[in-house]
Amino acid sequence: MDGTIDYDILISGGGLVGASLACALGGRGLRVGMIEAVPFGAVDQPSYDDRAIALAQGTQRVFAGMGLWPALEPRATPIHKIHVSDRGRFGFARLDRDEEGVPALGYVALARDIGATLGERLATLSEVELRCPASVVGVETQPDSVRLRLETPEGEQRLTTRLLVAADGAQSTLRELLQIPTSVWEYGQSAVIANVTPERPHQSIAYERFTDTGPIALLPMSENRCALVWTLRNDQVNAVMSLEDAEFLTRLQERFGNRLGRLQRVGHRVAYSLRLVRARESVRPRVALIGNAAHTLHPIAGQGFNLGLRDVAALAEVLLDAHRAGRDIGDLDVLRQYAAWRQADHRRVIAFTDSVTRMFSNALPPIAWARDIGMLALDMFPPAKRLFARTTMGRAGRLPRLARGLSL
Repeated sequence: MDGTIDYDILISGGGLVGASLACALGGRGLRVGMIEAVPFGAVDQPSYDDRAIALAQGTQRVFAGMGLWPALEPRATPIHKIHVSDRGRFGFARLDRDEEGVPALGYVALARDIGATLGERLATLSEVELRCPASVVGVETQPDSVRLRLETPEGEQRLTTRLLVAADGAQSTLRELLQIPTSVWEYGQSAVIANVTPERPHQSIAYERFTDTGPIALLPMSENRCALVWTLRNDQVNAVMSLEDAEFLTRLQERFGNRLGRLQRVGHRVAYSLRLVRARESVRPRVALIGNAAHTLHPIAGQGFNLGLRDVAALAEVLLDAHRAGRDIGDLDVLRQYAAWRQADHRRVIAFTDSVTRMFSNALPPIAWARDIGMLALDMFPPAKRLFARTTMGRAGRLPRLARGLSL
């Protein structure tokens, strides 16, 4: 190899998606670097706080294919059933692991625990080098490499790589530096995130309850906690966030109902605005985008992180197959294989989350009746329910080896 090239693959972004790609590629004969703006695994890094993440059943398979699931499973709470309902109306639908023939429809894990599991694996991979804390401040694409300028505590550094992967989140610095255009849709909604403790055992049931301001999700966690994702109109957020805990729980109880008994405790609350962001290019010569850098979704049905993990699985497979065949992993023809493969899944999941968000935000009586009838039909028609379940579990379409639980 050309000695002037520092890395074969340089990943910008050391969050859960970027670190997952580094783990998938590590130990495969490639020199991999990962850039992160804060010390890896630091307490103040947003991706490693105590927020919970819903892992689709397909994502569990990705982690299993990477050999990480045995370490993560004891720290994850399984989802045995999903209950979907329309507040104040008759529509509902149910999914059950027994009907789908799987141990769990998905799992709920703390981002901190996922990060710790990835960090433990990265510490064993000598071919993966962490560059943190460091921030990308300049990027220049060459015919045979990409040149980057990094800002570090020791001063400016320069690196070269055969392939640059942007995994630096929804506000991607690389996407901006490369002037990759995006399509943006503002939902006019915000999500309030917190952990709550209900009176009754959650029994590993996940709830998605649609209201006139947006969905409320309660996901089962350890110690009988539930992860809350409460969608509100933007003009309601400040008032709800300023409530004392008791008032907050009372307001939430009114919206969610009494299926879990009285809501007894709420933890720290965080709110963020919701938008659909999609990069108009997912690859360029020697550049690929994955995760939120490529697509940021509404949190409905918890699809965002899972879609990003399937990006990881597909890109890792394409790159390793190309490397084994002696091909240039940064060549546009190689990267187009990844882009073409992911296109259908991106479109399917984006269309699903966006259409459901719009449909359940519409209070017109004919629309409300139609969606409730549709939910009941889904609940009573097994083939449609199975297709819906496969989509939410991340098992629809052509799956990468990792997403089938197979190693690379």
